[in-house]
Amino acid sequence: MKLAKLNDGPEIFHTLQGEGVSAGLPAIFVRASRCNLHCRWCDTDYTWNFEGTPWPHDLDGTPGYRKYVRDEVTLEISPEEIAEELKRYPTRRVVLTGGEPLLQQDDWVRLIDLLRADDPSWTFEVETNGTRLPSPEMEARIDQFNVSPKLSNSGMEESTRIVDEPLTHFAASTKSWFKFVVSKSHEINEIEALATRFQIPAERILLMPEGRTPAELDRHGEEVAALCLDRGWRFCDRLHVRLWGEKRGV
Repeated sequence: MKLAKLNDGPEIFHTLQGEGVSAGLPAIFVRASRCNLHCRWCDTDYTWNFEGTPWPHDLDGTPGYRKYVRDEVTLEISPEEIAEELKRYPTRRVVLTGGEPLLQQDDWVRLIDLLRADDPSWTFEVETNGTRLPSPEMEARIDQFNVSPKLSNSGMEESTRIVDEPLTHFAASTKSWFKFVVSKSHEINEIEALATRFQIPAERILLMPEGRTPAELDRHGEEVAALCLDRGWRFCDRLHVRLWGEKRGV
């Protein structure tokens, strides 16, 4: 399967979950390469913004920034090899992230089965953009879906980033939590429209300020907190950004 590459190995690392309802819990992150979306502000654009692709990014024009060479940032690795790597760590919570992890579901199913064959206590979260429906096999094995539908601030057409069938499925599942990245207060109208359209329970909605640095989080945080207070939604910070900034592999 295709994982993002970090320091000549797979991007697998032991850290604290930085976002969502599991924030603060020790976890092992496994970062898939490839994504079917292309958010302008994405901070893991090395999983999709390859040479030859037409997608714009907010960092375009920044000195030193360029599109990535696909083979330089991608590692082919088997579920068996990943399982052996994960067993080295002291926690049994795994976060499958990306990119978009639901593009490689059969391989994740194999990985989960390998790990739980030895120890059924393994717990798995999936961080998804909500545009891909989990297979029955994947659904049965995942403990928590962290669904992050993309708003117009991502720079994509709604028909690309909002797909009815998977979002309807996730909204009806007690395994799912919905996390929205907010940079401006007017974006709340989009979120409310999606919550109504897909009947997303209010207690499962989280708002997170947009930001790649603590200063950026602070700039948006107070306004986002006020929006949560007004609507009874949950505020979600980015703990890993607070602790380690833009550093990878933490």
